[in-house]
Amino acid sequence: MPLSSKGNDTAMQKKLRVAVLGAGTIARLVLEHAREGVLPGIEFVALSGRSAASRGASLGREFSLPYVVGRDALLEHKPDAVLEAASHEAVREHLVALLDAGVAVVVMSAGALADDALRRAGERAAARSGALLHVPSGGIGGLDALKAACTAGVDDVSIEVAKPPAAWKGIAYVEALGVDLDGLTKSLTLFEGPAREGVPHFPQNVNIAAVLSMAGIGMDRTRLAVVADPSLTRNTHTIRVTGRTGRFSIVLENVPTPDNPKTSWLACHSALAALRSLGATTRYGG
Repeated sequence: MPLSSKGNDTAMQKKLRVAVLGAGTIARLVLEHAREGVLPGIEFVALSGRSAASRGASLGREFSLPYVVGRDALLEHKPDAVLEAASHEAVREHLVALLDAGVAVVVMSAGALADDALRRAGERAAARSGALLHVPSGGIGGLDALKAACTAGVDDVSIEVAKPPAAWKGIAYVEALGVDLDGLTKSLTLFEGPAREGVPHFPQNVNIAAVLSMAGIGMDRTRLAVVADPSLTRNTHTIRVTGRTGRFSIVLENVPTPDNPKTSWLACHSALAALRSLGATTRYGG
């Protein structure tokens, strides 16, 4: 039965059927925790990827999950919710159709929603079907305080995303700058400007800036700075908010995942927390 943003008592009385879109670090994390019994109210029913040759096929075998290609094949397993842990492209391709089908979607690749047309289409689809569109906080915190402050009025929101140089390798925007990341001896700002402009340049690194913007004062008014810093060993995010209720600053020093320095463990575990909250009858914070 579809998970509804309006609440559904029947759905809470049975296990939530969840499919996973993507087969990277986040997918493995949630499946490992499910196998350990950390998600007792959830039944994983399928894993989906782009092709039969995807690494998702082997991940599916490892966790005894059907591996499918394509949205129609995914929907045949009748998920109540889909955890998107794949890419901006996957969000663009599947978000609206899944919501229209009455399936809740947890979006980890939040930067895709910097596209106003896509975000609004997703919001309209969620309103039509009653299915939940949920964007977790990822590798940052303070969104509850930000949302509360916005009810009174917020003047400025900024986020600095600073990571070791290796985290910025393989990014077209950075390569076009001609930066010798291996040769850096001091911190270097790779981008500074509105989140709307910066987020698309770093599709795997600054999804958090999109989440912060959507929870707060928007993509155009939220300021983003992207920094390569050879002195860092952790992905460090500094958030500053000023408004009528006062001001606050938050600094998070996140441990990167060992196989992908672009992603923090906290971002991965936010997916786990989001799944735990689906259909919960009690909520603290927010």
